[in-house]
Amino acid sequence: MLGRQERWQEDLFVAGPLRDLIPDDHILKRVDRVLDLAWLRAEVQGCYDTAQGRPGIDPEAAVRLMLAGLFHGITSDRKLLREAQVNLAIRWFAGYRLQESLPDHSSLTRIRQRWGAERFRRIFERSVAACAAAGLVNGETLHVDATLIRADVSWASLTDAHVQRVLTENAPPDEPPPHGRPSRRRPKVSSTDPDARFGVGGPQQRLEPGYKQHTAVDDHAGVIVDVAVTSGAASEGHGLAAQLARVEAQTGVPVRTVTADAAYAHARNYDHLEQRGTTAVIPAPSERRTARRIPVRRFKYDPRQDRVRCPRGRVLRRASRSLLGWWYRGRVDECLVCPWRDRCLSPGQTARTIEISTGYPALLRARRQRGRWGPREYELYTRHRWRAEGAHSEAKLCHGLRRAARRRLWNVQIQAYLTAAVQNLKRLAAFCRARPNFASCRARASRLGALVVWVATRTPHAHSLRRAAA
Repeated sequence: MLGRQERWQEDLFVAGPLRDLIPDDHILKRVDRVLDLAWLRAEVQGCYDTAQGRPGIDPEAAVRLMLAGLFHGITSDRKLLREAQVNLAIRWFAGYRLQESLPDHSSLTRIRQRWGAERFRRIFERSVAACAAAGLVNGETLHVDATLIRADVSWASLTDAHVQRVLTENAPPDEPPPHGRPSRRRPKVSSTDPDARFGVGGPQQRLEPGYKQHTAVDDHAGVIVDVAVTSGAASEGHGLAAQLARVEAQTGVPVRTVTADAAYAHARNYDHLEQRGTTAVIPAPSERRTARRIPVRRFKYDPRQDRVRCPRGRVLRRASRSLLGWWYRGRVDECLVCPWRDRCLSPGQTARTIEISTGYPALLRARRQRGRWGPREYELYTRHRWRAEGAHSEAKLCHGLRRAARRRLWNVQIQAYLTAAVQNLKRLAAFCRARPNFASCRARASRLGALVVWVATRTPHAHSLRRAAA
C-alpha cells in the first residue's frame, strides 16, 4: 500500500529528550561520553570582569561549538553557526535547546582573541592526558613529521618587503605609496598576513605562503602528543630537541625511539639523540658528490684538536662560522703545490675549504648505521609513514587543516591545537566504544587526566602514565 506523509502540520511539542533524536553511533554522541571541560571555566575566569559587563558565552559551550565544527570539517564560524541552526547533534553537543538562540559568529572570534593560543593548547594537552589515562599513550616511540598549511592569503597580496618598506618611508605625507611589480629575487610577504612565509610541503609541490605544523605522534595508538606551528620558512629539523622535551614533560616517559624523514637528518639532531640515549630511525642523507673533486668523507676530522686533515696529511684549520657549523680552510702555499690540486680544487680556487657541521661525527655514524638497518628499523620507518603522515592527511582531508581558516600565527596555532584535540578525542571515543565494560570512562579520564597533567608539569621525568592510570 502506498503511504502518505503529512507535511503541513508542525509539532508544537517534542515528546522526549533531544538526546533520543541523535543516533547512538553519531561521532558527537560518542565523544560526549569522554569529553570533560568542567575545568575550563576556572581556567579562563581571569579573562573576564566579574563585576560588570554582560554575561558572556559559556566557555564550555563555545569550545564545544568549535570542536563540533572541526568534527564535521567546518572551519568557518559563519558556516558553523548556520549548520548549528538545523543540526540537532551540534545543538545538543553544545548544550543549546531547540528554542534557545545560538550566539553570533563574531562571539567565537572574540573568544579566541581574549583567551589566546596558550589556553587552547591546554585543551589539546588535556586530550593527550585523557588518552594517556585510558592507556592509549606509551611515550617510548615517537613519529615526528611536519606539514605545510596554506595561509589564508591571495597571491595578489604578496609584496616585496624591501620595496614596500622603502616606498612607505619615502612617500609624501599626503600621497599613498605607489605599488610597483614586486621583484622575484627579494623575499616577499603578504600585506594581509605578515606572519605567513613561503615554504614547500613536498618535493612535488610549489612554493606557497603558509605555516608549518610540527607534529609528534605516539606509536601505540596514533595519539598526537605534541603540536607546534611555525612560519612556512622554518626548517623542520631545527625544533626536534625542543619537541622531545615537551613530549617528555607531557607524558612523563623518556623517549627511546624517534622516527622522522630525511628533512630531520641534521648532524645536530643525530648528536642530540646520541647524547640523550635515543635511537634515531632517520635516514641519513648521502654525501653530495662533485665531479673531479675529492669528497668530504676523505677528509679526517679530529673533534679533540678541532682540525681537519686532507688525504695528503695537510691540516685545514677553522676559518669562519657558518649556519650549521664551521668552515675549515687549508693553507694557500700548501694547496698550490699539492700534486692532487687538479683533483681537489675547483678552477680559480687557491685553497680547499670544507664545511663541518656541529655534530659531524654523529652524522658519519648515522650514515654507517643506515646501511645496517634491519627488519625492526624498516618496520618502524614504515609505521612512521602511516602514523605521522596519516595524521596530517586526516587533519587536512577530514578536519579542514589544508588551509588556514584565519590569519596570523596565533590564529593558526589555535586551529592546529583544536584539530589535534579532535583527532585524539576520536581515538579515545573509539577505544571506549570498543570496550563496553570500560566503566565510567569519562570520569576516569577526567580524574586521572588532571592528576597526570599536575604531575607532568612539576616533574619532567615522572613515572609512566600507564602506571598512574593503573
